[in-house]
Amino acid sequence: RLSRMLSLVIITGLLAFASGKPYETEGSNSELLLSFNKNLLRSLETQEGLPNPSVHLALRLSDHHNLAKESEHLNRLKNNLHNDIQSSLSNSQSVVGLLALYTLALKSSCYDLNTITFTVSEKSETLLTHLKKQMEQEKEHIAFSHRPLTNYYQYSLGVLALCVSSIRVNNHVSNKLIKAVEHEHFKHGDSESIDTYAMAGMALQCVKDAGSHVQNAAELSTALSKIKQKLLASRRTDGHIGNEFSTGLAVQALLAMGTQVAECAASMEAMRTDARSNTYHNPMAISQILPALHQKSYLTVKSKECLNEDDTLVLEPIEPVVVLPSETKVTVMVEVVTSSGAAAVYSVNAPKGSSLLEALELLKSKNVGFTFEKESSLWGPFLSAVNEEQARQSDRRYWHLSSDGTALSQG
Repeated sequence: RLSRMLSLVIITGLLAFASGKPYETEGSNSELLLSFNKNLLRSLETQEGLPNPSVHLALRLSDHHNLAKESEHLNRLKNNLHNDIQSSLSNSQSVVGLLALYTLALKSSCYDLNTITFTVSEKSETLLTHLKKQMEQEKEHIAFSHRPLTNYYQYSLGVLALCVSSIRVNNHVSNKLIKAVEHEHFKHGDSESIDTYAMAGMALQCVKDAGSHVQNAAELSTALSKIKQKLLASRRTDGHIGNEFSTGLAVQALLAMGTQVAECAASMEAMRTDARSNTYHNPMAISQILPALHQKSYLTVKSKECLNEDDTLVLEPIEPVVVLPSETKVTVMVEVVTSSGAAAVYSVNAPKGSSLLEALELLKSKNVGFTFEKESSLWGPFLSAVNEEQARQSDRRYWHLSSDGTALSQG
């Protein structure tokens, strides 16, 4: 439970999120998958910041490829992302999630992981050795503090990355994850973290398939059953599991845990429906949904061979679309509630169709006492400080965004 959670409440967030025109005909599912593939490929050319290993992973798990662009992106991962991780390791930072995603991305390209090394304190060791060491640190932190250094989502990613790389996961490491499932420690604020349950499901299924966790086989099976039950119980009437942005990972996990494709049909259709109404324009979101729509999961990486791959994916040139600012303005009321309970209310007129970030930038420029800072993440900008009050992962302080009491799934 995040007892010290901060909240940013959007009282009357009348912002309209930009949406594309839905398909007028049903179209085939293969066309939709192809358009998702192309969107991800295009994002490689426009992405700001570090290359995204999750996007690479999704492209590699697809049926159609542009091998030249994928190879180019792999080189960027091995240079830019690698250097960023090297810097974090040199500063003794915990980056288990990023290390794990980097591992999965390299593995999806059938790259020899033993050739990837990092140097810390003049000692050069392989990527997988560093990942194992970081997982040991996370495990020790759970033993003393009852929670990982990072979070259980990243911890699950670490278990999964080691397992699909055919590294035997230490029983003590996987047991910590099993216990966290048993005691329902996967929370985000007051709600269950479906993303974490999904990632833990894939990680523990991989451990079970590897056959190395024989001592607590019954506990492992119980944990997997509980995860499956949690995911299915979180399915909404429209088919989404949790929300629109957790369904991709949830379906991946269900498929990995042996659920029949037919049982996931409603959730897959929900993702396709939202895709056609342009809900998914964030590359990170698409990267988690695309494997699920291909009826694959991250576990598929373990047996990937990279032979005789289809290389027919071509990007047609597209005309740049110039979006003119809307003349219509909407009033956005922003209430900031800090951890002490102190509240401040601000108002700003923003063009209709603005994103929340654009509205906050506008409010900040008014010099009325509202300030905020953001950090980059694989999902895009992340709200890190409001009115000089900092979100800190180390003591579980996050800014929570909501509109009329309902948590926002995107900004």
